[in-house]
This record gives sequence, C-alpha cells and structure tokens, in this order.
Amino acid sequence: MNPLEHQLQYPFNDTLPAAGTSIEVAPGIRWVRLPLPFALDHINVWLLRDTYDGRDGWTVVDCGVARDEVMGMWEQVFANELDGLPVVRVIVTHMHPDHIGLAHWLTEKWTAPLQMTMTDFVVAQLYCGADSAGGGERLARHFQRHGMTQLEDLEGVRKRKSYYSQLVPKVPSSFIRIVDNDIVPIGGHDWQVIIGYGHAPEHASFYSRSLNVVISGDMVLPRISTNVSVNSEEPQGNALQDYLDSLSRYADVPDDALTLPSHGRPFVGIHTRIQQQHDHHAEHLARVLKVCAEPKSAFDIVPVLFRRKLDLHQMTFALGESIAHLHMLMYSGKVKRITGDDGVIRFQAV
Repeated sequence: MNPLEHQLQYPFNDTLPAAGTSIEVAPGIRWVRLPLPFALDHINVWLLRDTYDGRDGWTVVDCGVARDEVMGMWEQVFANELDGLPVVRVIVTHMHPDHIGLAHWLTEKWTAPLQMTMTDFVVAQLYCGADSAGGGERLARHFQRHGMTQLEDLEGVRKRKSYYSQLVPKVPSSFIRIVDNDIVPIGGHDWQVIIGYGHAPEHASFYSRSLNVVISGDMVLPRISTNVSVNSEEPQGNALQDYLDSLSRYADVPDDALTLPSHGRPFVGIHTRIQQQHDHHAEHLARVLKVCAEPKSAFDIVPVLFRRKLDLHQMTFALGESIAHLHMLMYSGKVKRITGDDGVIRFQAV
C-alpha cells in the first residue's frame, strides 16, 4: 500500500473474490473480479439484484474482454452466484474493451438489453471495424508526429491494428441510452448517472443515495491514476482538462460513500482520492512545464511522467497521456506548439 492509499479506507481489507465467485459489498450488490491479459490484470464487474421489464434477476455492470477464459469464468458465476436467476440487463460504463468486450455475448445469451451512453456505443461500433483504438497506421502517424521515431516502435504500433476488435469482436446492434443526471432504477433504488470526460468519450458512473454507493467505473480509481490520453481520432483534444473538470461532478457524493471502482478494491474516501488526482496532475504539469524550458516532444516527456520501463502496450497509454499534459499546458497558454522541419511536434514554455 502506497502512502496515498493509507488516506483511504478499505472496508473489505485485502479480501478479493476468488475466480468465478462473488462477494456481497452492499445489499443486493455483488463484486466479481475478471482477468485481463495486461499488466493491469483484472477488472471489477458488479451484479445488482433487480427486476427489469417484469423479469426478476440481475443487472450486470461491465463485462470483461472477449476471451475464452473470461467467458468460462462468467459461466461459473451464472451457475453459482445468481441464485438461479437470469441476467435481465447489461449496463456498460464506457467503450473500453475490458468494459464492453463481452456485452454482445451477455445480451445475446440472456436476451437482455444493453444500456450505456450514445457516444460510447457509437464509438465502440466504429472501433470494431476501424484502424484505430490501440494500433494501426493512423495511430502510428499520430505517435510519429509526437516524437516516436524508432522504426521498430512504429511497426509495433502498426501491427496492433486489430487490438480493439480482438477484445471486442462485436457490439450489440441496439441499446438504451443514458445521459447525465438520468435516474436509472435498479432493484428498488434510484441510481443517478454522472457523466465524465477525458478517459472515454462519455463515461457513465452511477450513484445511489439510498445505498450510499457509487459505481465509479474508471473515473475514480483507488491505487492507479485514470489514464487520460489524446488519441489519433481527436488529435487536438484537451483530455486532461476535460477529465479534471469532470471530477467536480462528484461533488454531491458524500465522502463516506462506498466507491466501487473498475480496478482495485472498493474504498471509502472518494473526495480524498479526487483531491489526490488533482494534486498528482498539478505536480506532473509543473514537472513537464519545467522540462519544456527547451522544446520537447511528447515522446521526450514520457520518462518525465513514467519512470519505470514500459512495454509497447503501456507506451501507447503513456504517450497519449504525455500529449494530454502538453495540450493542457498549451491551451492554458503556458507552452507553445512548434512543428520542426522533421515533422515532429514539440512544445516550449512561453
């Protein structure tokens, strides 16, 4: 546990649900942990006891990636953790593969509807068939403009063109839209939708005042910082500013609410964690600004923000996040953008 984690409370201590099992974290809410094939090796998904459209059963929040071992783990959950009841609805917080990857399988298997934001539904459909979202020629060109010039690195990015579609082979053909401040009834409790930006196009979190529980998705995580990247589809984006501004939308959530994050353990202290995120990024922005006394590309900035060795998968997130920090400084007038004769974009303090 790092020093910042000591400022949070973990009601379940180090207890984690075993593979294919669940832990009840609040009345009618069960925690399931599914594996991921990355350094970040798990995602938390949530089972909420519900009656939907006249059917008694469970609403599932988030799905895991489309891999055989994950589907096998879900089958264990279906057999042992649902009290003999069906899945009646699937809710997805956002379009990243670990969240929406198996939405098509779950909705088809249980004849259950999908509920999510429109932007993330449409982007997920686009990414399933596009050269984007984690690899391919467009992302390679984007990274090359920001200083990734080693041919081996660029070729590795190009080869990842099927990254998204391998983990999300299909998206349901229809959905039920949710928008900011919607009230979604689940299991006799009203859940307020909190929309956030910067991490995903239109990320949805959910807060129940009667249960004092917030399902934060990836917007507020207890141990790691939420990835905030400028991607090739929106190369001029100000994702970090969008993310930090979005955190103010949790102002009405009490600090003693139980926060259910997509990664890490359930915790109490959401406003403490949000302040930690503001402090973390303020420190990083100051460090980047200092380094930019001389012109620096985003690729130059990666080791300033990430001091450990990164594999290619991690580098795609790190470089996107470096661009996000530089863009926030640029849009606030603290650095200027310069395109060199080599075609590489660099940033210099003004």
